[in-house]
Amino acid sequence: MAQKGVQLDRETFSCSICLDLLKDPVTIPCGHSYCMDCIKHHWDGELIHSCPQCRQSFTPRPVLLKNTMLAALVEELKKTGLQAAPADHCYAGAEDVACDVCTGRKLRACKSCLVCLVSYCEKHLQSHYDVAQLKKHKLVEPSKKLQENICSRHDEVMKLFCRTDQQCICYICTMDEHKGHDTVSAAAERTERQRELEGSRLNIQQRIQDREKEVKLLQQEVEAVNGSADKAVEDSEKMFTELIRLMEKRSSDVKQQLRSQQKREVSRVKELQEKLEQEISELKRRDAELKLLSHTEDHNQFLHSYPSLSALSEPTHSSSINIPEPTTRAGFLQYSQEVTLDPNTAYTHLLLSEGSRKATYMGQPQSYSSHPDRFIGCSQVLSRESLTGRCYWEVEWRGLGVLVAVAYKNIIRAGNECRFGFNDKSWSLDCNQLSYTFHYNSIKTPVSGPLSSRVGVYLDHRAGVLSFYSIVSETMTLLHRVQTTFTQPLHAGLWLIDHGDTAEFCKLK
Repeated sequence: MAQKGVQLDRETFSCSICLDLLKDPVTIPCGHSYCMDCIKHHWDGELIHSCPQCRQSFTPRPVLLKNTMLAALVEELKKTGLQAAPADHCYAGAEDVACDVCTGRKLRACKSCLVCLVSYCEKHLQSHYDVAQLKKHKLVEPSKKLQENICSRHDEVMKLFCRTDQQCICYICTMDEHKGHDTVSAAAERTERQRELEGSRLNIQQRIQDREKEVKLLQQEVEAVNGSADKAVEDSEKMFTELIRLMEKRSSDVKQQLRSQQKREVSRVKELQEKLEQEISELKRRDAELKLLSHTEDHNQFLHSYPSLSALSEPTHSSSINIPEPTTRAGFLQYSQEVTLDPNTAYTHLLLSEGSRKATYMGQPQSYSSHPDRFIGCSQVLSRESLTGRCYWEVEWRGLGVLVAVAYKNIIRAGNECRFGFNDKSWSLDCNQLSYTFHYNSIKTPVSGPLSSRVGVYLDHRAGVLSFYSIVSETMTLLHRVQTTFTQPLHAGLWLIDHGDTAEFCKLK
C-alpha cells in the first residue's frame, strides 16, 4: 500500500507533457500545472494558447510565473525519497514501446520476447529470468513490430523460412500452400544470410579502404597541383617583373628619343620662324620705302630709285615646316600605332575578339551593358586610343565590306547621322568587293585603285593629312588623301556592312 501511495504522489507531481517530475512548476489560469519550459515550448508552436489537458484556451497568452509553493513541495518530496523513476521504469511515451502486461498507465518496455511475442517492462520481465522454461525464450531490444512475426493465415509464430518463395512461414504453412517447398528454420536462414552479410561488409570495407587510398592520392595530386601552380605563379611574377622593368626602360628610351626629336623639330621650326620674321621686317621696310617713292613728284628721281627698290630677295618657303609623308611601307611602319576597340562604343551586334582588335557582325545582340558612348542603329565602333601626331595602322577585312574611318570622340551616337563619313566629325573609306568610296559630311567621292582586303591609314594630325592606301603584299598604292585642319584628337573606327563581316586591326610590331 505504501508503494501505491508513493506511485500516486509521483503521478500527482509529474508534468503531463514530459511525464517527469515538475521542474520550475507554473500553474496556468485553468489550475493545471506544468514545467515552465514544457508549457512555453508547447505554446510556441500554437496559434491558440490552450491547456494540453482540459483544452481551455486563453487570450492573450498568459504570463507564466513560478509556483513557489508547488516547487518547494516537489523539492521536499525529493528529499524524502520520491525521485524521478530510473530510465527502465519510466512511463512509456508516444515514441516508446509500452509493456504489454502493465494495466492502467503503462511503463516503458525493456525487452521483447520473440517466443511470447510480448514486450515487458523490467518488473514483468523478471519471470523470464526466474522460470526455467521461460529462460529459453529469445529476448531482444523492445520492438513495435512483434506482430509481423505472426502468420496472418494461421495466427502462429513464423519460425521457418521458405527459400522457394523467399518468405517467413509458420509450421502449418509447410503442410498447406508451401507444401513440398524448400524450407529451413528461420535461424538457419539467418545464419546463411549472416555469412552473406559479413561477406558484403568485408567487400564494403575493402571498397572503403580502396576509396580512401584514392582520396589520399587525389589529395596528393591536389597538393602537387597547388605546388606547381604556386611555382608557376612565382615564376610568372618574376617574368612579368622583368618584363615591366624592360618595358619601363624601353618607355624611358622612347621618351628620350621623342624628346630629342621634339627638340630638333622645335629648333628647326624656331629657326624657320626667325627667318620668316626677319623677312617680314625686311618686307615692311621695303614697303615703307616703296610707299615713300610712290609719293615722289620728281619723275627722274623716281625712275632712278625704282630699280634698286623693286628687286626682292628669294622668299622663305613656309611649306618646309611640314614633315614629308613616307614613301615606302617600311617608312610608314615606323609610325605604326597599336589600335584596340572600345567595347563601350560597340554596336550591340558587334562581337569583339583577339584582344579587342577584331570586330564581327553577329546575328544576335551581345550582352553589353548600357553606356552613353554606345552606337545605336549603326553597326560601328571606335578605338580606345585617341590619335594625335603621326600614326599609321592597317585594317584586314572579310565579307561584303567595311568602312575604315577616323572620327572625333564627340560624334553623335544615334540615327543615320552618326554613320562614319555622314557628318562633319568623321572621315571614312568605304571598301567593298567592287570599289572604293570616300565619305565626308555626306559627300561621296569615288576612289580608284587596286582592290585589296588590307587597307593602310596614315594620319599626320598636326599637318592635317589623312591618307588611305591599298596594300597588296609589300606594295602600297595611295587611294585617297585628305588635307584639312583637325581640331580635336581622332579615334580610329570600323563600320561593318552585313552579318558575318569581320574587320581587324593588324599587329604591325
